Amino acid sequence: MEEIHSLPILGEEAPDFEALTTHGPLKLSDLRGKWVVLFSHPADFTPVCTTEFIGLAEANDELQRLNVQLIGLSIDSVHSHLAWVRNIKEKMGVTIPFPVIADLDMGVARKFGMIHPGQSSTATVRTVFFIDPDGMMRAMIYYPLSNGRYIPEIVRLVKALQTSDRHGVATPANWQPGEKVVVPPPKTAKAMEEREKEGYDCKDWYLCFKEI
Repeated sequence: MEEIHSLPILGEEAPDFEALTTHGPLKLSDLRGKWVVLFSHPADFTPVCTTEFIGLAEANDELQRLNVQLIGLSIDSVHSHLAWVRNIKEKMGVTIPFPVIADLDMGVARKFGMIHPGQSSTATVRTVFFIDPDGMMRAMIYYPLSNGRYIPEIVRLVKALQTSDRHGVATPANWQPGEKVVVPPPKTAKAMEEREKEGYDCKDWYLCFKEI
């Protein structure tokens, strides 16, 4: 029987799970009230993953200020995770401050569509899931095994999502915090006519920017 590979759905509740981590047992729903960035890596003691863990460790303080909990995952044992984290500390001088899930039975990986047989049937691809304080799936990024993630984009996307929620706006291409945001376009003819009087920086009636 062919195995079905499902993915979480944006705008729906993230699949809940309980798992053993390097910081002890963890249940996703216990983190309600925080943003969660859940990411997977192919395997412990691998070069690209090590660079990503160092980059995420360096971004952790900023993410914590944004009320974000980082959580890592791979299909390795907790003992392997602990040994790798210790190795990164000893060899690279970097402390890994976030929990790493031991997912030997692939239970969490399957719920989140982290196993892609075209890449590997025994390793998770490089996924990043952005879960809001209400437990809703807000964004997902998938990378292949061969290419490491750009960590500043993870931080930027958290800030963009939080900005949209806080101000009821969208963020344009290449947006960075502090730059103008996009005002939602008018939905009626009357609103379209009034848009020019609302004081926004408009390129046309449907594309207007504002400072926040």
